[in-house]
Amino acid sequence: MLLSASVQERDHKLSLLLDLGAMLAREVELDTILSVLGTRIARAMRAERATVYLVDGRTSELRSRVADLPELDEIRLPKGRGIAGFVAETGEVVNVRDAARDPRHFPDVDRKTGFVTRTILAAPIRDAARRRVILGVVQVLNKQDGAFTEEDEAFLHALASQVAMALEGTTLRPASPTDRGVALRGPFNHIVGHSPAMRAVYSLIQRAAQTDATVLLRGETGVGKGLFARAIHANCKRSDGPSITVDCTTLPAPLVESELFGHERGAYTGADRRVQGKVELAQGGTLFLDEVGDLPAPAQAKLLRFLQERTFERVGGRETLRADVRIVAATHRKLEDLVARGELREDLFYRLRVVEIFIPPLRARGPDEIESLARHFLDQYGRRHDRVGVQLSAAALSALRRHPWPGNVRELEHAIERAVVLAPTTVIDPEHLGLVPLEALGRRAPGSPVSAVDEGGSDAVTLPLGLSLDEVERRYVEATLSAQGGNLTRTAEALAVGRNTLKRKVRPRPERDRRGR
Repeated sequence: MLLSASVQERDHKLSLLLDLGAMLAREVELDTILSVLGTRIARAMRAERATVYLVDGRTSELRSRVADLPELDEIRLPKGRGIAGFVAETGEVVNVRDAARDPRHFPDVDRKTGFVTRTILAAPIRDAARRRVILGVVQVLNKQDGAFTEEDEAFLHALASQVAMALEGTTLRPASPTDRGVALRGPFNHIVGHSPAMRAVYSLIQRAAQTDATVLLRGETGVGKGLFARAIHANCKRSDGPSITVDCTTLPAPLVESELFGHERGAYTGADRRVQGKVELAQGGTLFLDEVGDLPAPAQAKLLRFLQERTFERVGGRETLRADVRIVAATHRKLEDLVARGELREDLFYRLRVVEIFIPPLRARGPDEIESLARHFLDQYGRRHDRVGVQLSAAALSALRRHPWPGNVRELEHAIERAVVLAPTTVIDPEHLGLVPLEALGRRAPGSPVSAVDEGGSDAVTLPLGLSLDEVERRYVEATLSAQGGNLTRTAEALAVGRNTLKRKVRPRPERDRRGR
C-alpha cells in the first residue's frame, strides 16, 4: 500500500512538472489558473493544502492570488510575517515538522479558517534572471503520512524554479528590471492593462465566458481582439475542447464554404477524399471567425443558418450534420456601413452581435498604460533576443507616451522589438523606436481638409471632410503603398501591420462602392 502511494506521488510530481508550462501558457484568468496550480501541487505533494504566494511589487506584501483554501478569497501577509514571509525575506527553503512550536508560524490564518496546520514546507520562487529577487513562495501544509522529507524539499525547490520560468511568459513579472516582486497588471494571463476602459472589458469578457452566447469583438486593427477571443475560450466550460480560428480575410470566395463546412469526395475537381471543415473540427469547443466583416457573400447565408440551427451540409453532400460549437467573431470594420451597402446580411449582423464587446484603442487607455505595455514588451523581447537589461531612456519613454499609436498594441509591440534589436547599447533612444511622427498623419485646423504626407514630406494626399473612417484609411494606405513604390513588404512595415492585413485593405472595392454606392 505504501509502495503504491509512493509510486502515485512520483507520477503526480512528474506530471505536474511536465504540465506547468502548458498551464501558464493558456489565456486563463490568473486566479483560476493559479488555483488549479495550487490544487495540483497539493495532490503531487500528498499535502492537505497548497498555496502560491506572490510578492506584490507595489506594496512588498505577500498575496495568495491563489490558494487551495475555500474559506478565504485571499491571504495577505506583510513581508517577513509567517513561514511564507520568512522565506520571501531570506530566500531559504523551510521545512517545519511542528508548526505549533515554531515561533515563525503565523496562526491567525488558522484561527480565521478553522484549519489546523501541523507541518509546513515552503520554497522561494526566484526571478530566473536575477536570482536574488524573490517573486513569490510555494507553500504546502500537512503531509498526509507524516513530515515532509528531504526528497519533498528538493522537488518543491525544483518546482518553484519551474514556476519562475513559466511566469516569464505571463504578465506576472517585475514591471521593470529594478523592481522586486511582480506587477499585478490584469486578470488574464497575457493581457496587460489596468485602465478603467480595460477593466470594463475584463468584466464583460468574464461574464461572456460563463455562457455559450455568440460574442462579437469590435475594435481597431491591432488592439488584441485575438487575445480576448482566446481568453473567452480558455475561461468557458468548453476550455478543454478545441479552439479553431478562421481568418476570413484569406478565404477565396470559391473555397470559403468548403473551408468552413468541409466537402465530400467528388464535390469538385481535385476533391479526392472527404474533408472536414473548421466547423466540424471545432466540435465541443470554440470557432473564432477573425475579421468576420470580410466573409465573402456566398458563405453568409450558410453561416447564418448555422448560427440559427447549428446544422450544415458539407459541399457536395446531402446529409444534414450538427455541430456543438460556440461562435466568437471579431472585426475592425464598421459592420453597420457594410449592411447599408449590402455587403453584409442584416440578419447575420444581428445574429453575430448577441454579446458585443468594444476593445478600446491604445490611445484611449492612457499614457500610463502605454508605458506599462512598453515595459512588458521590453522585458519579453529582451529575454527572447538575449538582451536582458536593455532600458528605455527618458526621451524614448516620453516619445512612447506622446505617440497616438494608430496601429495600437501591435504597433507598440513592433516598435519595442525593433528597438531591442537595433539599439547599439543597453539604452533605447527615440530614434531606435522607428515611430512615424505625428506630422506624417497631418495636422489641420478645424474645418480644413486632412493632409497626409510620407516620411520624406515630398508627397501628400488631401482627404476631404465627410469621408467614412474606412475610406480615410483606404486612401491613406494607397498613398503609403504608392510612396513605397508598390512594395507590399515595405508598406506593411511602414504601417505596422501584417502583409495579409495590408492585402485586405488594398483589395479592390466592389463595383457598387466605386460608383458611389
